Amino acid sequence: MLARRASDLAYSVVIGLLAGLGLLVLVGPVVIVLLTSFTLGRSIKFPPSGLSLQWYRLLFDRVSSSQIHRAALNSVEVALVAMAAATVLATLASVALARRSGRWVRALDTFFMSPMILPMLAFGLAALMYFTFLGFRPSLPLIMIGHTVVVAPFVLRTTSASMSQLDPALLESSASLGAGWLYTFRRVTLPVIAPGIAAGAFLAFVASLDNVPVSLFLAGPRSDMLPIRMWGMMESMLDVRVAAVSGVLIATVLVLMLVMERVVGLTRRLRD
Repeated sequence: MLARRASDLAYSVVIGLLAGLGLLVLVGPVVIVLLTSFTLGRSIKFPPSGLSLQWYRLLFDRVSSSQIHRAALNSVEVALVAMAAATVLATLASVALARRSGRWVRALDTFFMSPMILPMLAFGLAALMYFTFLGFRPSLPLIMIGHTVVVAPFVLRTTSASMSQLDPALLESSASLGAGWLYTFRRVTLPVIAPGIAAGAFLAFVASLDNVPVSLFLAGPRSDMLPIRMWGMMESMLDVRVAAVSGVLIATVLVLMLVMERVVGLTRRLRD
C-alpha cells in the first residue's frame, strides 16, 4: 500500500512538473512580449527599462503608423472573406460527407483536410506558381483564395464533429412530415450544427489573420499584410511597435476566445 501511494505521488509530481513546464513554454513568451510592449526604451529588449504607454499611443497614431494600419485593414479584410468563404464551402462539404462511408468518402475527406498536413511554405510556393501559370499577379484577391484553402479544414473539422452528434431520427421525422431537404437543413440541421460552424469560423479567422507563408508568396506591392509588415519592422529596426501590435492581437484574440467559449463552448467543440 505504501509503495503504491509513493508511486502515485511520484507520478503526480512528474505530471505536474511537465504540465508546469509546458505552461511556462506556452505562456512565457506571451508575458515577455506584453511586458516589452510597455517599455520606456526605444528598442525591443527584456526586461524593460520602465513602463509606459508611449508605443501604444504611437501605434494608434494615424500619421506615424499609417502603413501598419493599412496592413492591418488588409489582414482583417482577407481574414473575414476567407472565413466566410471557408465556412460556406466546409459546411456544404461536411453535410455532403456526413453519414456516408466508402473509399471515395475517405478520399474526399483526406483531400479536404490536406492543407493542414502540407507545409505552408510549400503550399504558398505552389499557389504562386499555379496562379502565375494562369496569368494572375500576386494581389489581395489571390491571398483571399489561398487563405480560404488553408483555413477551410478548421471549419470542416468542427462542423463534422457537430454533424456526428445530429440524431438521424430528426431528419427522418422531418422527411416523413413532408419537409424538403432545404427546409430540413434550415430548420433542423443548421440549428444543431451552428455552434460547430461558429467555432470553426472563429478558428479560420484567427488562422488567416496571422498566416505568414501564404501571404508572403501571394502578396503584391499594394497588398501589404500585417504579419509581413511586422516581420519587416523586426528585421530593419526592432521597432517596439511590433510588440505593441502583438499586445493588441493577444488581447483581441483572448477576448474573442472568451466570447466564443461562452457562446458556443469552443473548448468542447475542439475536444469533440
